Amino acid sequence: NLKGDAGLKKEIEFETKLRDLLAKYSYSLKDVINLLDPQSSRRAPVAAPKAGTRKARQVKVYKNPHTGETIETKGGNHKGLKEWKAEHGADTVESWLSK
Repeated sequence: NLKGDAGLKKEIEFETKLRDLLAKYSYSLKDVINLLDPQSSRRAPVAAPKAGTRKARQVKVYKNPHTGETIETKGGNHKGLKEWKAEHGADTVESWLSK
């Protein structure tokens, strides 16, 4: 039974009294932390990596040696490129990639 734990009871009592005292003086826990540790707010927050900051994909240019046609794409989902791969094979089409 946690309620019977004297240490926990003291802790709850302390926190309750502390919150009442803070309310009485219109202070927040942040104010108290700033009083006790003035440097706390100046510490650099850990920079979280921004979502979606992935490197932009390179444009790939494929040139069909049979037709002289070129396709520029940033992804592998290009309709014409898929048709070429279906017709000539993916490895063959990848060999048409312009450097």
